[in-house]
Amino acid sequence: MIYYVGILDGSGDTWGVRIPDCPGCHGGGATPEAAISDAISALREWAAEIHTEGAQLPKAHTMAEILADPENGPELRASESSVLIPLLLDAGRTVRANVTFDAGLLDAIDAEAERRGLTRSAFLASAAREKIEAR
Repeated sequence: MIYYVGILDGSGDTWGVRIPDCPGCHGGGATPEAAISDAISALREWAAEIHTEGAQLPKAHTMAEILADPENGPELRASESSVLIPLLLDAGRTVRANVTFDAGLLDAIDAEAERRGLTRSAFLASAAREKIEAR
């Protein structure tokens, strides 16, 4: 998985994340967590568009490289922080996998999936994506 460095900035009910390696890709929200979540979604959409156009994704620089860059690091304001934004791209194909669970956990998974109107596979995929992106 690729991680891009994001610059989180804001206060109160306005927060934003810009991703220096990905021009025009940013997220926002009422909390830092909401802004990061929006940046994760924006990065996925931005990368999918780049891929559709046949272009290569930009190199993901390390946090040290971003912070050493005169456009980002030295001018990092007191209100800004660096965060890692994961890029989890769908491959566009499904693969069957055999997994093992405790019977009680599987019952709980099935009940929650049904409550949400999802298949077991869709529920597990969304739970896995959420866990991976919450790193």
